[in-house]
Amino acid sequence: MTGTRSRRLALGISLLVALAALGLLASGLLGRNIVYYWTPTQLLDAGDQAQGARIRLGGRVAMGSIAFDEATAELRFRLHDDSREVSVRAVGTPPEMFREGIGAVVEGTLARDGVFEARRLLVKHDNRYRAPVEGRHSGDPFESVEDL
Repeated sequence: MTGTRSRRLALGISLLVALAALGLLASGLLGRNIVYYWTPTQLLDAGDQAQGARIRLGGRVAMGSIAFDEATAELRFRLHDDSREVSVRAVGTPPEMFREGIGAVVEGTLARDGVFEARRLLVKHDNRYRAPVEGRHSGDPFESVEDL
C-alpha cells in the first residue's frame, strides 16, 4: 500500500508541477503576443506609454490625407475618430478598396515622432454585394462602395 500511495503522490506532484510550468509558459507567450485595439483618441491620450507597443489602430481615413509614393511604395495618411487624428506611415501597395473616408485598421507601433508605423493595413467594409447596373460601366472602381 505504501508503494502505491507514494507512486500516486509522486504522480500528483509531477502533474501539478507540469501544469504550473505549462501555465507560466502560456501566460508568458500570451503576454508577448497581445495586440491592443485603440482609437486615435485613446492612442494620443496614452502619450509616451503607447510608444513601442504593438497596437491595432482603428478609425476612418481623413479626407485629403492620402499620399502614395510609387517609387518607394510609401503610403502616408491620417486616421481619425470623432475628435482626433493620427498620422500613419506604411510601406507597400494599399488594398484596392483603400480610399478617403473608409474605415481602416492598421497594426504597428507609434514612433517617437508621433507617426504610427503600420506593418499591416486592413480596410473595413461590409459583406453586401451590389450587382452592377445594366448597361452602365464605371471607370471608378470604388463607385459601388461610395455609400457605405
